[in-house]
Amino acid sequence: MRQRCFWVPENKPFYVRYHDEEWGVPVHEDRKLFEMLVLEASQAGLSWETILRKREGYAHAFAGFDPEAVARFTSEQVEQLVTDPGIVRHRKKIEAAVQNARVVLDIQQKHGSLDAFLWDFVDGRPVRNQWTRPEDVPANSAVSDRLARELRGLGMRFLGSTTVYAFMQAVGMVNDHTTDCFRWAEL
Repeated sequence: MRQRCFWVPENKPFYVRYHDEEWGVPVHEDRKLFEMLVLEASQAGLSWETILRKREGYAHAFAGFDPEAVARFTSEQVEQLVTDPGIVRHRKKIEAAVQNARVVLDIQQKHGSLDAFLWDFVDGRPVRNQWTRPEDVPANSAVSDRLARELRGLGMRFLGSTTVYAFMQAVGMVNDHTTDCFRWAEL
C-alpha cells in the first residue's frame, strides 16, 4: 500500500483520488484556478470533505467555473443559489464567489491571466517544502499573508491567509505533501 499524507482517509476513495491525482499538482489554467478559489472560499469553517462531495453541484451552479459567466450573475441568480442543495447555501459565500469572479476578470485584464498574477507570488515555480511530520505543515505562510492581503485589496472576499494557503497547496504553488508521501517525490 502506498504511503500518503496523514490527512487522507484511506476509506474514502474520492478523497484518496483527490490527493493522488490533484492536490499539489501545479495548475496554470485560469478556469481551474478560479474553481479552486471558489471551493476554498466555500470551505471556510467547513470540512474539505463537504466541499469535495458538493463539487459537481458547484460546477453546475457556477457555470462550470467560468469567471465571465459568474461575474454576470444577478441578484435573482444569487437568490436561486441560496436554495440550491448542491452547494453550501451560505449567501455571503455565494456573493463572494460572484464578486471574486469580477476581480478575476480585472486581474486577467491587468496581468494577462489569473495564472500569471498568482504564480508571480512564488516566482513562477512551486515552493517545495520538506515536511516530515504533520505538525510541521503550516496553516499559512508569509507568501499566503501577502497574497491574501493583495486579493482582499483588489476586492476579493472569504480569502484570508489560511484559506489562501490551502488554495496554494491545492493548486501546487506549494508542495506540502510530507516527505514520506509517495506524491512528494513525484511532484
